[in-house]
Amino acid sequence: MAKEVPCMISFRLSLSLPEPRIVSLHLQTHFAFSLGVPPCLLGVLNIVGGKMVIPPPVRPPRIINHLKPYVLRMSFSNNYISTQVMHTPTATLAASASSQEKLLQPSMESTRDVAAAAKIGKLLGERLLLKGIPAVSIFLDREQKYHGKVKAVIDSVRDAGVKLL
Repeated sequence: MAKEVPCMISFRLSLSLPEPRIVSLHLQTHFAFSLGVPPCLLGVLNIVGGKMVIPPPVRPPRIINHLKPYVLRMSFSNNYISTQVMHTPTATLAASASSQEKLLQPSMESTRDVAAAAKIGKLLGERLLLKGIPAVSIFLDREQKYHGKVKAVIDSVRDAGVKLL
């Protein structure tokens, strides 16, 4: 039969250690077990040298870097449309297209209307597929809505075969 052992353990908080954290608690209880630990805490807590040690939580790896590493950004000025796809983990430019490019300007009537936005989106989609980027996520500024030039760019990128996340 287990004897009743009074357990007075005081712990201190130590967050600077990379090892398991020591929790700050004041326990002043009588436990009905010889170990002095309630059954709900057995297997979770270890008492080492008078200190209750809780192992750090096991967290799954971050999946955001794997799901959405490429972000499509668009900017519109009064004269030009430019789009770029950034690789967020390395902060590098993966692909870009703009209505300022000299090879595109002869084929466009205007460099700032919805038709120009559609051509820029189609060109960007083709460049993404050539570089082996199958999917991108879209970042819209606060004032950008899915309408007009923004819609033309997004729809033409999608029509080119790039998946949007």
